[in-house]
Amino acid sequence: MANERLRAAMLERGASLADVAAAVEVDPKTVERWVTQGRVPYRRHRFIVAGFLGMEEAYLWPEVRDQVAAVSESELVTLYPHRWAVPRDAWGHLFSSANQEIGVLVYSGLFLAEDTGIVRTFASKAKAGVRVRILFGDPKSAEVAQRGADEGIGDGMGARIMNSLVLFRPLMKLENVEIRLHGTVLYNSIYRGDDQLLINTHVYGQPASNAPVLHLRQVPGGDMVATYLESFESVWESAAPVES
Repeated sequence: MANERLRAAMLERGASLADVAAAVEVDPKTVERWVTQGRVPYRRHRFIVAGFLGMEEAYLWPEVRDQVAAVSESELVTLYPHRWAVPRDAWGHLFSSANQEIGVLVYSGLFLAEDTGIVRTFASKAKAGVRVRILFGDPKSAEVAQRGADEGIGDGMGARIMNSLVLFRPLMKLENVEIRLHGTVLYNSIYRGDDQLLINTHVYGQPASNAPVLHLRQVPGGDMVATYLESFESVWESAAPVES
């Protein structure tokens, strides 16, 4: 039976059999069999195809959904019951081990801004060529005002963001550092060091420091990390740059 989902995804992407074959480094006839005969590729090939077409692997090949779920479970390194329970070394290692990308998506992130060691790590990594992107909530936005009300601190949330901006201001002068303001309802904060993430969930009526944190590491075939990275990029695209 033909894989019509794969065929439709290729048409939507404008990708030919040869294009997909080149991305995966296989013969075009192999890709043709995936489409016309419904052959299921090896897991590493499915992962590449899904990324190339911008689709979920489990959507293109529903029959491997359970396998994808099992692989995604392996992306979870550990779970902390509260952000305050995350060892400081875990934050330091997350950012200091990054060789390509550091990302932060928060409302205020004041606990990071007040950590001189973390700020210095960001600076040294940027100087070494690592891209550092930081997203703070827009202190004038309705979303920040609502989050402050939810936590019971009112205007304090906006004040925390302003404090973080002041503390991170020296980084704005560095190449490879970009800071933007977003007006987004965040269901979690995201902290990235290359293929590893610390995801701080948000709980209504509780400060983020009291909410759980998931430590994730991306693995081929998993899709949890990819989901959070896609969320980060969506917020980044709509956010406004902060001028130095």
